[in-house]
Amino acid sequence: MQFNIQAAKRDAKGKGASRRLRRVGTTPGIIYGGDKAPVQISLDHNDLFHILRKEAFHSSLISIDVEGSKETVLLRDVQWHPFRQLVLHIDFQRVDANQVTHVKLPLHFVNAELAPGVKTSGGVFSHLINEVDVKGLPGDMPAFIEVDVKALEIGASLHLRDVQLPKGLELAHSTDADKVIASIVSIRGGAAAAAEGEGEGEAQPAA
Repeated sequence: MQFNIQAAKRDAKGKGASRRLRRVGTTPGIIYGGDKAPVQISLDHNDLFHILRKEAFHSSLISIDVEGSKETVLLRDVQWHPFRQLVLHIDFQRVDANQVTHVKLPLHFVNAELAPGVKTSGGVFSHLINEVDVKGLPGDMPAFIEVDVKALEIGASLHLRDVQLPKGLELAHSTDADKVIASIVSIRGGAAAAAEGEGEGEAQPAA
């Protein structure tokens, strides 16, 4: 998936200039990387705010039209106001369609309700991470990676090495393969064991 957005060049820099931009409904940003100099830009805040709510925007190729000059980029950083729904600054990195790059892709866990550990054993599905750092060509990057957990039994864990990555992608860090990303834990067993322990400690009536 590729997104297309519009931006304008900005010459003024610094906190004061950025505050002035935000007062008129625009957000300061920057495009960097590649063999070109960084470009300071500004974007319409409302348009940017709404597109940032699309999950795919955070990992997809983005075409930015900067006053007629188009750049192909990936989103690298977004700075938000601490308590207002306000984008303070945004960073984009240029990418080459033929060059391997790193991207953090969200994980979508599906079919947890069908897993034997949940459906028949009464366990609770729990995931420990929400995204994974992968590398590959920009054009091979999906919006997310789906992880099917319908085979998980009670007490079982799923590791990153168990996830089938889309063709052309691999883990950015080989050491991540051993990370536990999800599991099904028992809640009934713990409660039953505790009850049995309490029963064993009670005084027995005299014969």
